[in-house]
Amino acid sequence: MRNFNGSALRSIALACAFAAVGSGAVLPERVLAQPAAAARGLPDFTDLVDQVGPSVVNIRTVEKASSRANANGMDEEMLEFFRRFGVPIPNMPRQQRPQRPQDDEPQPRGLGSGFILTGDGYVMTNAHVVEGADEVIVTLTDKREFKAKIIGADKRTDVAVVKIEATGLPAVKVGDVGRLRVGEWVMAIGSPFGLENTVTAGIVSAKQRDTGDYLPFIQTDVAINPGNSGGPLINMRGEVVGINSQIYSRSGGFMGISFAIPMDEAIRVSDQLRASGRVTRGRIGVQIGQVTKDVAESIGLGKPQGALVSGVEAGSPAEKAGVEAGDIITRFDGKAIEKVADLPRLVGNTKPGTKSTLTVFRRGASRDLPITVAEVEPDKPAAKSVEREEKPKASPAAQQLGLAVTELSEAQKKELKIKGGVLVASATDAAARAGLREGDVILAVANTEVAGVKEFEAVLAKADKGKAINVLYRRGEWTQYVLIRPSR
Repeated sequence: MRNFNGSALRSIALACAFAAVGSGAVLPERVLAQPAAAARGLPDFTDLVDQVGPSVVNIRTVEKASSRANANGMDEEMLEFFRRFGVPIPNMPRQQRPQRPQDDEPQPRGLGSGFILTGDGYVMTNAHVVEGADEVIVTLTDKREFKAKIIGADKRTDVAVVKIEATGLPAVKVGDVGRLRVGEWVMAIGSPFGLENTVTAGIVSAKQRDTGDYLPFIQTDVAINPGNSGGPLINMRGEVVGINSQIYSRSGGFMGISFAIPMDEAIRVSDQLRASGRVTRGRIGVQIGQVTKDVAESIGLGKPQGALVSGVEAGSPAEKAGVEAGDIITRFDGKAIEKVADLPRLVGNTKPGTKSTLTVFRRGASRDLPITVAEVEPDKPAAKSVEREEKPKASPAAQQLGLAVTELSEAQKKELKIKGGVLVASATDAAARAGLREGDVILAVANTEVAGVKEFEAVLAKADKGKAINVLYRRGEWTQYVLIRPSR
């Protein structure tokens, strides 16, 4: 008997099928439908390594032992790993600890990676790679070594630029982060544990991952380890789309989650560092929090979006513009604030002195407020806590929610810079379950401002006791919403 392979059998089956069609027979659907599955092979990174590899450098730093001594006998690369990712440094037997070197003797501090940004010697890396270094040594793939000058470093974004005296260097090509897609193949080149020119690859796991005020990180599953910090994340077009910066780990080792600084953010920072050696950021002087689904529905906002203003700094641009605690900032300079982290990024990337517009949602309506962006400055100390000058007096209307409130004195209103409100003397039952406590200042109830106890009781008297009531309250410098759900 003749043997047929799978392909021959399928051909015979199709021939029989077409013959049956000619005779008027009805064929099963599985015979007629024969979709051709697109075969996709794994990517080949060899050409990318040849193309981008010469632009990746090894960075070695040195500092005096007095500023940071290795006191547990562990390799500097591993110490850098523990320091960077917050992993506790394991205890080691005292007999294994080396003698402390002389204070004036330079000691190797750590290893990292970087990449050539311009052909005339500007190199980009992480700020934590060069932080505290007395000397930075850059090694190229052709084994040439250069002492580098730190042009500038920005801790907030973890971006640094150093300069070596060389020309004609192979600079990287910067890619468009906006074109980067989740699931796309990417590659990293660096010096993990000092192993130069090491290549790892993976895919983009997520974009816009919130882990900091100013950075929407790129999340990947590319293997990143100590020494990879500062190296490039490269797409399949040979373009640098990010700087490998962090990993997520519970064990101290790589666990399949790493984070890269988006290249558009890094370039914005590096341009300022090269121009002035520092980064200036905008500020408007507000403390903000998340808008929850329950709060958004209760105040008529619809969907949870924007940034809830929990406090306004005295004399800040926000105060001058008329921003109030309890406002929901929904747009900045015409750009939508979808989540709370969007606001500090947009404001921070705005040049100080720029005239912009804030769109705020306040008690059921949106309004535009003109504002002039200021420059970021050190945080001011917290204001003093509210002092209670009256003895607690229970309010009958408030007691239904487990609240006892009193009037605020004029001195307290002046100190807190508010026009009205009531002071919580005690919070029990539903109010306590919602999170209110003694000393809080209630500013609004059921989306209505209250000037004092009389107005507070009047609003509660009209409120539907069977539904949750939204309360805007202040605690210290922070203002936020809470929903009190009466017991059924």
